[in-house]
Amino acid sequence: MLKFYFWFLFLNFGNDAVAQSSKPFAISGTVRDQQTGETIIGATVTLKAEKASNTLSNAYGFYSFSMVAGSYQMITSFTGYTPDTMAVQVTNDLVVNIGLIPRSAGLDEVIVTSKRQGEYIAKSIMGVDKLNMAEINRMPVLLGERDVLKTIQLMPGYKPAGEGSSGFNVRGGGTDQNLILLDEAPVYNASHLFGFFSTFNSDAIKDVSVYKGGMPAQYGGRLSSVVDIKMKDGNSKALDVEGGLGLIASRLSISAPIVKDKGSFMVSGRRTYADAVLGLIKDTGQGKQNLFFYDLNLKANYTLGKKDRVYLSGYFGRDELVLGKNFATNWGNKTGTLRWNHVFGNRLFSNTSFMYSNFDYQVKADVGGTSFNIISEIEDLNFKQDFDWNVSNKSKLRFGLNGIYHTIAPGSVTTNNATGGIASPVQTRYSVECATYFSHEWKANDRFEMIYGARLSSIDVLGGGSFSTYDKNGNILSTKTYKKSEKVVSYLNVEPRFSASYNVSARSTAKVSYNRNVQNLHLLTNATSNAPYDVWLQSTNNIKPEIADQVALGYYLKLNQGKYEFSTEVYYKALQNQVDYRNAAVILGNDNVERELLYGTGRAYGAEFLLRKKTGRWKGWVGYTLSKVEKKIDGINDGRYFNARQDRPHDVSIVAMYDLSSKWSFSSNWVYTSGIAVTLPTGKYEANGQTVFLYDGRNQERFPAYHRLDVSATYEPGKHKERKYKSSWVFSLYNAYGRANAFAINFRDKKGDATQTEAVQTTLFTFVPGVTWNFKF
Repeated sequence: MLKFYFWFLFLNFGNDAVAQSSKPFAISGTVRDQQTGETIIGATVTLKAEKASNTLSNAYGFYSFSMVAGSYQMITSFTGYTPDTMAVQVTNDLVVNIGLIPRSAGLDEVIVTSKRQGEYIAKSIMGVDKLNMAEINRMPVLLGERDVLKTIQLMPGYKPAGEGSSGFNVRGGGTDQNLILLDEAPVYNASHLFGFFSTFNSDAIKDVSVYKGGMPAQYGGRLSSVVDIKMKDGNSKALDVEGGLGLIASRLSISAPIVKDKGSFMVSGRRTYADAVLGLIKDTGQGKQNLFFYDLNLKANYTLGKKDRVYLSGYFGRDELVLGKNFATNWGNKTGTLRWNHVFGNRLFSNTSFMYSNFDYQVKADVGGTSFNIISEIEDLNFKQDFDWNVSNKSKLRFGLNGIYHTIAPGSVTTNNATGGIASPVQTRYSVECATYFSHEWKANDRFEMIYGARLSSIDVLGGGSFSTYDKNGNILSTKTYKKSEKVVSYLNVEPRFSASYNVSARSTAKVSYNRNVQNLHLLTNATSNAPYDVWLQSTNNIKPEIADQVALGYYLKLNQGKYEFSTEVYYKALQNQVDYRNAAVILGNDNVERELLYGTGRAYGAEFLLRKKTGRWKGWVGYTLSKVEKKIDGINDGRYFNARQDRPHDVSIVAMYDLSSKWSFSSNWVYTSGIAVTLPTGKYEANGQTVFLYDGRNQERFPAYHRLDVSATYEPGKHKERKYKSSWVFSLYNAYGRANAFAINFRDKKGDATQTEAVQTTLFTFVPGVTWNFKF
């Protein structure tokens, strides 16, 4: 098989070489915003000739062509910008840097709103969504806080993990099976206030790409999706200030040149002031009350020469909750990225990155005179090297490698009472995760193109503690102690990736993809979304890497001269080495937590439909997903398939945006989803004066269906005026018709008749208004 691949690669490159024997020249450069100097990701660059050739700028704004000598017309376009056209005379290798001018704000802007998305319809990559930051900023959200992850949940295939949660499930995967990257650094818990807000301040974000199907080979480590978020570089032309004041939080961003046209920086902060409100409340003797979160995004870049540029970025965020004298918790993320871009010649682009990621939490509680202290942390040191090689206009090669050193402290518990202290330490674990990959994009002709490649991933579990082996009942069979850095066990997996597209006509495209993904880190949680007290574990001698094989088919159609787009994708995903829990499992503070785990397989399959309107005063989309997610775990449900907790057969989202005038615009979204699968009691008995409920079968019942309407209105005075200072008011109403959706359902004895049982539903939000004032100068 390997020999066949190299012959195939040789023949393709050889054919390109023959076709280009008339000495092709390389045309390359960087696409930027002319007003701010920000690089533009995904801009379309086209050379008009007898046969037009086009390409997209990469994640750093770099593009490259191969063309024979001649005269050409180069056209560059991107959503929200005026297309740039220039004449190019090719007699040798050229560097052509392009500056695009932002389109003047106005109703004509919506004409090209989804043009960028349309470029990906004809590409062989499938299952990718490119989110438009302008649309994200218009979405009605909880308490007026603009949220990238909440907008993702409005697309087919992405389902919210719970009411108000920033966690989401993609094609049957758990919330931990989504790789969330901020400037290439993994973010392990992207939630504020227990998931009601995400950690991403939209003022600091330039680009969001989400992959759920044909995941490119440069990404790995998760089974379901990749959310690749890039921060703004900063204005390299002039000082730029923007921000907003809301009901729950305020934001402020500042960017300016370091040296004009050579380097810039960006600082963006967000903080709640719930703690200030709580400080005004009279002390009732219960102790201090406190609640807040903050985000700080930092980034700087500098151009060292014509072929070199360096970036340094970081993120710091934290939550703190204090409820009197008896409970306090805090959690947060820290990330840092140092990158170096270099261009070898005009065809080979290199990106070298060093990343740091850290997520930790601490819980302090006092129950009946006994205090508890829980501490957990996961830390990564990460190196990544990527190359983009423009072999020819028909052939592009991507290859690279990645190495991560994980340090995981899963959660130690310390208690203190009148008789002394008791510690339940959990051993810190270490591992090295490595990968190398290649990906070849080959365009056979105007109708057919494909991307194929593979990722070779491994994990070496390292010592520095004791490792036990368990039988199927959770009993310890043996225990062995390993020295620091001594290898305990290794896993090696090959992850093939393939996708292809065929242009059936000028308006329609058919696609197919196959992907194998491997996940070496596992999240233990009994919650519906990423709670801060979840426990991360690495693969061990007991826990094998999770594996997902996904096949997908898609059909994409442009309607009414491209004003509408329709797409449908069907998929089937086979899951191996899935992790679940025994009944009444104890996770926190358990140094033998692996004895609580059960293993098996799973499957997820479904169909997704999307109809999008892109032009005119009205625009938006309608999405529908029909899906099924099941697990088969030894020791659960007699080894038969059962519904996974995230199984929600029906999911509908309707998004509408309307421009009433030059000053007023409106947005709304309505969502409907089947209730989550849950295990409800089937009986009860009394023991020592307490009611004990009996359960039979895992996830056999469902919560009531979830649905909600959100609306918002935006007022922008002076929207069309050419002035530096601009402002807007955003008024929103979350859950506009007050639907009492179930967040939790608990059972208790009926008052006055203990032989009867009653269910008590908890609802978090009904009508939640919001107002935000945004400004920019």
